[in-house]
Amino acid sequence: MKPNILVICGPTASGKTALAVELALRFGGEVVSADSMQVYRRMDIGTAKPTPEETRGVPHHMIDVAQPGENYSVARYVQEAVPIVDDILARGKLPIVAGGTGLYIDHLIAGRQFAPFTPDSGLREELQAQAKAEGLPALYARLERADPDAAARLHPNDEKRIIRALEVFLSTGKPLSRFDAESRALPNRYTPLTIALNFQERPWLWERIDRRVDEMLARGLEGEVRSLLADGIPPDCTAMQAIGYKEIAAAIRSGRPVSEGAEEVKLRSRQYAKRQITWFRRNREAHWFEWEKIPDLSAALAFSTELIREAGLQ
Repeated sequence: MKPNILVICGPTASGKTALAVELALRFGGEVVSADSMQVYRRMDIGTAKPTPEETRGVPHHMIDVAQPGENYSVARYVQEAVPIVDDILARGKLPIVAGGTGLYIDHLIAGRQFAPFTPDSGLREELQAQAKAEGLPALYARLERADPDAAARLHPNDEKRIIRALEVFLSTGKPLSRFDAESRALPNRYTPLTIALNFQERPWLWERIDRRVDEMLARGLEGEVRSLLADGIPPDCTAMQAIGYKEIAAAIRSGRPVSEGAEEVKLRSRQYAKRQITWFRRNREAHWFEWEKIPDLSAALAFSTELIREAGLQ
């Protein structure tokens, strides 16, 4: 089937934004961010959100759509991103999904429906209270009776997902595993042409990550984190668990030098990049472009342009 969307993916600091903007300008596209932390407002420096100078007038969607205290999810991302992609297609433009959150990209391509539940029903709080009072093994055993397939896929210590699976079953009467099976049976909503970015040598990517962290500090990452903490954003919420925020916040609260937190950010970023590369390597249809030590954007643009024209994605 002919591709109808373009995906630019790769590890952190691999140049996705720059290439996506160039391709959007060349082919009349709009960028749909697939970054699980760029969805949060007021978290600009540490998430490397593109600046107006970097976007160069190209519309960027799915950025700044949630407050830092909210627990954003892949289900909400798909729900909000699908209408945007559909609208871009309806206007005859090219949707360019760009980011490093593989889970978001995969679920957006699939366009899958998620099991419904009512977050304000109080059921989650009841289950959390049961886990605290009786222990998580009791809750896991309850899930094994209600939805053995879902339980078999979860670690017995994964409280968040155990509660989620029980939430679905108790509120709908239908096992989460059945919702998932029915969703997977549906064809993908979109057909992607995927271009994945990386560096030819791993140390070159590490150098780029380290340099980016240093630049974030110079631009005021510490102040950004302090502002969030001062406004009462819980340190354990999803947003504050992001790499860059968690480590700097921990250094601030403990009175340690922020430079120590920055070194931790660099380490965690490199570890995350490894996991991203592993995730994207699973896609055998991805076309990989690997930078030399000094990235050549014109070469990446030529590589991508040829693929786009061959695929008829214009």
